[in-house]
Amino acid sequence: MSADQPEAHPQSTTSAGALCDPVQPIAQAQTPANHLLAVLRAVRPRQWPKNLIVFMALLFSIDDKWQLADPSSWLDLLGWTLLTFLLFCLVSSADYLVNDIVDRESDRQHPRKRKRPIAAGELSVRAALIWAIALAAVAIGGAFAITWSVGAVISGYLALMLAYTFWLKHIVLLDMMVIGAGFVLRAMAGGLAIDVPISPWLYVVTALGALFLVINKRSAEIKLLKDGSATHRPILEEYSPELLGQIGALVTASTLIAYGLYTFTAENLPNNNSMMLTIPFVLYGLLRYLYLVDKHDEGGSPEEVLLRDRPLQADILLWIATAATVLVVFRD
Repeated sequence: MSADQPEAHPQSTTSAGALCDPVQPIAQAQTPANHLLAVLRAVRPRQWPKNLIVFMALLFSIDDKWQLADPSSWLDLLGWTLLTFLLFCLVSSADYLVNDIVDRESDRQHPRKRKRPIAAGELSVRAALIWAIALAAVAIGGAFAITWSVGAVISGYLALMLAYTFWLKHIVLLDMMVIGAGFVLRAMAGGLAIDVPISPWLYVVTALGALFLVINKRSAEIKLLKDGSATHRPILEEYSPELLGQIGALVTASTLIAYGLYTFTAENLPNNNSMMLTIPFVLYGLLRYLYLVDKHDEGGSPEEVLLRDRPLQADILLWIATAATVLVVFRD
């Protein structure tokens, strides 16, 4: 296993040399099927649910841009939104491949990430880079085929994430804020794909919600790796559990307040403030996630929490159902 690599430098290399790997373990001869399986694992399909945020614009335009009882009004919108979702899956997967190339040495020091195909030597740097370029090209080309604005957003997302991989993730606080910006770009692309304006408040809530997840992920990493956390991710040395706890409390409260203000003030919502009925679901979701992080150490992989925790899944579905009902029943 490549985790036993001698004298591996603990910090990720961010120069051009990061794309070359003179000490990468030599992978055994693979069949095409095994190669594709390694690629599939490397592009992290479990992370793709993050891109569902692009459906936000479609959900909140119900009974405005489209009517549920008239399929002809929403089939095309659903198709464009679904295509945008798939393109974000491709472009984010391209970024994951580049990130794993750059971080392969530090990943080999991590008890879980050492099993990633590139770090484990199951997928060569050259093959991963080729796949990354191909996925990015398809994603950006497809995005510009939708509209120039969607193409610009997805291109900007890729540029931001690559800047994060090579540089921004080493800057304290900014390393977490960039992740929030990535989610905002997802939501923006969803609105642009179907020509639906999104309330600025929803962008704020999206950014804060993403920051909430990132803070808890950092806390979980420090807790899991303990004294070796800085070896895997050097930026963790800048954070203490106390600091993350204080930031987390601030962001959690800000997320709930921002969402509450959104339900009361957004121009595209019913005038009777009925969207406030969804606030309890947001509050429960935040508290449930904090409980899972504190009692079950599950904050390190938000996507796995979402895929495993039935109460959280039920809460999200109830939030969607309640929001849709409010929009259908009370929207003028």
